Amino acid sequence: MTVTVHPTLRSLTATAVSVPMRRPLGTSAQRIDTASLALVDLQTEEGITGRAYAFCYLPSIALALVPIVAELSATLAGAPVAPLELARRVGRHLKLPGITGPLAMVASAVDTAAWDAFAQAAGVPLAAVLGAQARPIPAYNSTGLGLMTADQARVEAVALTEGGFTAVKLRLGRPTAREDLAVVRAVRDALPDEVHLMVDFNQALSFAEGMRRCVMLDGEGVYWIEEPIRHDDYRHLALIAQATATPIQIGENFTGTAPMVAALEAGATDYVMPDLDRIGGVTGWQQAAGLAAAHDREVSSHLFPEVSAHLLCATPGGHWLEYVDWAEPVLEQPLEIADGLAIPSTEPGNGLRWDRAAVVHHRLG
Repeated sequence: MTVTVHPTLRSLTATAVSVPMRRPLGTSAQRIDTASLALVDLQTEEGITGRAYAFCYLPSIALALVPIVAELSATLAGAPVAPLELARRVGRHLKLPGITGPLAMVASAVDTAAWDAFAQAAGVPLAAVLGAQARPIPAYNSTGLGLMTADQARVEAVALTEGGFTAVKLRLGRPTAREDLAVVRAVRDALPDEVHLMVDFNQALSFAEGMRRCVMLDGEGVYWIEEPIRHDDYRHLALIAQATATPIQIGENFTGTAPMVAALEAGATDYVMPDLDRIGGVTGWQQAAGLAAAHDREVSSHLFPEVSAHLLCATPGGHWLEYVDWAEPVLEQPLEIADGLAIPSTEPGNGLRWDRAAVVHHRLG
């Protein structure tokens, strides 16, 4: 797909919002009741608007991104919307403070918005501009199943299969292994055999406890075990991966591709799941997908299902899309789910359009 004339970037703006979650998420680290988002708009001189959002976890972080995006706007105004070149320019601008934490969110969101505008200029969906045909992607429902009782988890797990989902994710990391195992067994018993069950410890465990609990889950009908210990402890993750029959999954905390290289070379994970906010937007995702293919790893997404559906279409070894509905309250058209499959938007670009009245209602600051 070729764009003969690149649009010209006129401005970048960010709006911080906080929207309620339908199902509060309790993890081993924190309970989250609202989704704090920074909505990024890339305006062009030609009237095209590229869009993206950052999932910021805390309202203070979403608010902090607004002036950083405004500063980038002054730096990038007048530049062609050529995503790879814009990514290099953003990288140079943020090089001294380092592209980590909230600055990684900014760089990633600007890159994603640039690719959206670029695809709109080409008149095709994002998947097509990346060289792929849009197609339905298998999705697992990750909108709930936090740290709750076994009885509560049993009920919620069944509810999460509505819409035809054939996979759901359960959070673990309770005070004892026995408590975690009881909930896993309750949920597994409540779900049909054909429904996959992923579990996520959210880095709750020490190495010794991680080894014990992961081995304990072998034979319990678990599809993968996500982040049992600190996300960047690749040496010990590799030992856990070697000891368990259940596949290990990490990747949401890869900030750029260098940590991903280290994890793959260490054998720290059986699967990978880059996060659009941290990996570097669409540009970073493409690099990560190439690394995963070189190491024969299947690739799933972390959050951002609207854009990730397009990316997985263009990813060798594309695996599962993590479905969450957290941005839906501010979207004109939420991602379509049919029979457990995510249906990428067929509109030019990535399909993100803000519901302006909802944005005003949920705006922070």
